[in-house]
Amino acid sequence: MTTIKTKDGTEIFYKDWGPKDAIPIMFHHGWPLSADDWDNQLMYFLQKGYRVIAHDRRGHGRSTQTWQGNDMETYAADVIELTDALNLKGAIHVGHSTGGGEVAHYVVRAKPGRVAKAVLISAIPPIMVKSDKNPGGQDIGVFDGLRKALFENRAQFYVDVPSGPFYGYNRPGAKISQGTINNWWRQGMMGSAQAQFDCIKAFSETDFTEDLRKIQVPTLVMHGGDDQIVPYENSAPLAVKLLKNGTLKKYPSFPHGMPTTNAAEINADILAFIRG
Repeated sequence: MTTIKTKDGTEIFYKDWGPKDAIPIMFHHGWPLSADDWDNQLMYFLQKGYRVIAHDRRGHGRSTQTWQGNDMETYAADVIELTDALNLKGAIHVGHSTGGGEVAHYVVRAKPGRVAKAVLISAIPPIMVKSDKNPGGQDIGVFDGLRKALFENRAQFYVDVPSGPFYGYNRPGAKISQGTINNWWRQGMMGSAQAQFDCIKAFSETDFTEDLRKIQVPTLVMHGGDDQIVPYENSAPLAVKLLKNGTLKKYPSFPHGMPTTNAAEINADILAFIRG
């Protein structure tokens, strides 16, 4: 396996395909998945002549099953170490869901010249949890429920999520892919239960407002109108208002997992943004 070792000894697994002198695109996965969730995009952009990179966040996939450091600050620090090791310059960073938060947190901390553009897909910013400052957010009880389900029966929980709201398979007339459900379960069960438990706090309670305000590079915000995991109204339109150079692309009927269920449309729109 291809890995780097971070300063605290954590091994971060990553894929790095394509010519080293090509424009790099780095993909950041959602919770509780892995770099494998981007295989469609990796293959697509590889064939378009790009260098494609995707890593397993600490505690996820094939990276070290850490019991500490499962927070957005450390996730971004890990990305800094990985992009330094690979010497990525002028990269496009694409993040889905929790990975979108990781991208926002990383981009404003990256060394000059590392990042050219960013793409946030079904992403968690500005902040998910409900508060006086964020009245449209989700009640903390929603996230407590996720923690309870993970603690009591992670294996069943990781069947229920992709079988229902993640891919919109609970909607009438949905075209259900058992292979996609199985792949979600496989990726989730590869990782550390403890790290994934901690990550729920990271993705639900981290406030990315200041990150979004500080991002200077062109940023495409893509979100499905039928997202049952990160509801559209309290995420994408609020995020793009905070960005200095943001573009919002709404897909009225697409679910949270649209990079998988609607890969052709998503890939084409990312490509157009990169080339634009």
